[in-house]
Amino acid sequence: MPEPSPDYTLGIEEEYLLVDAETCALVDVPDALMRDCGEALGEKVSPEFLACQIEVGTGVCATIAEAREDLGNLRRTIADCAAGYGMAPLAVSCHPFADWHSRKQTEKQRYNDLARDLAGVVRRMLISGTHVHVGLPDDDLRIDIMRQITYFLPHLLALSTSSPFWGGKDTGLNSYRLTVFDNLPRTGLPPDFTSYGEYRRSVDTIIAAGLIEDTTKIWWDIRPSARFPTLEARICDVMPLMEHTLTIAALVQAITRMLVELRRRNQRWRIYDRFLIAENRWRAQRYGPQEGLLDIGKGDLVPMPDLVAELVELVEADAMVLGCLNEVRGAQDILAAGTSAERQRAVYAEACAAGADETEALREVVRALIAEFRAGL
Repeated sequence: MPEPSPDYTLGIEEEYLLVDAETCALVDVPDALMRDCGEALGEKVSPEFLACQIEVGTGVCATIAEAREDLGNLRRTIADCAAGYGMAPLAVSCHPFADWHSRKQTEKQRYNDLARDLAGVVRRMLISGTHVHVGLPDDDLRIDIMRQITYFLPHLLALSTSSPFWGGKDTGLNSYRLTVFDNLPRTGLPPDFTSYGEYRRSVDTIIAAGLIEDTTKIWWDIRPSARFPTLEARICDVMPLMEHTLTIAALVQAITRMLVELRRRNQRWRIYDRFLIAENRWRAQRYGPQEGLLDIGKGDLVPMPDLVAELVELVEADAMVLGCLNEVRGAQDILAAGTSAERQRAVYAEACAAGADETEALREVVRALIAEFRAGL
């Protein structure tokens, strides 16, 4: 008998940075603001490691349409609550000019433990990410799909990049966030486990040794969720435009279904060497969608528009079944509009060309990010 088909439910988590609406500088989340958000959103909102961050998470969504409604309400509510305090949220992975040395940690036991265990490395974590969960209730299925979907992670990263600036300087990278995050242990591409049992044996070894208390301290680019029966894609930057976030979520959902359907037909996506996938990960981190990725099967660099067109065609039938075809096709819109990293650089260049100094040009970048947060809500 074939395996029953999963429901492919969706969940989206985003981490936001809070800024002063006038100065555009980072600010810590006031307790009163966090209470306001909690009263309006309940358990869908929480503090993050740094006091200037807020995390939101949708409920379990059956479709991308439900995710759109839920995430839109989360963004709207956070923005409205923050406005009452003269503040605004940014859905961006690095603040363009903040100094990480001056940021305070949120007082919470979990975060105190992180600060103790990870020392100076974790204090630089002035970064935010997007996590997309897809419901896969079977343990071995999650591991099998994780092995295969890893190939597509650089494509998703390239489309999501939003962190070109760090400490007031253009880093030359489109996702500087990953440069910071990769300094943590247990990050990057996941190991190539062949079964859930193999995965558990490995992680249980370090849990039993007291090195970590549970798998929430494993931060791979994609992982079996520690809390839910889902596969959790974690590689992407936060995207200022919610429409782009929904495109990434739809792609993760559709790719997952495509791979499961292959398995149900006794087929599978080829498992490629992590060395080659890591090269594409670096290219996405460095260039975003601008310089293309390695088509590992062909052994050639392929421009991103061609890769996106192939990917959309590959998952089109699955996206139709899931009701997310328009969102999947939105990957073409991301290429046309530019990723956030590209748009930020364009705003900065335009401000400088108009006579702004570096400081004011970076403020213009933040102002554009504030506006994009509310776009389409």
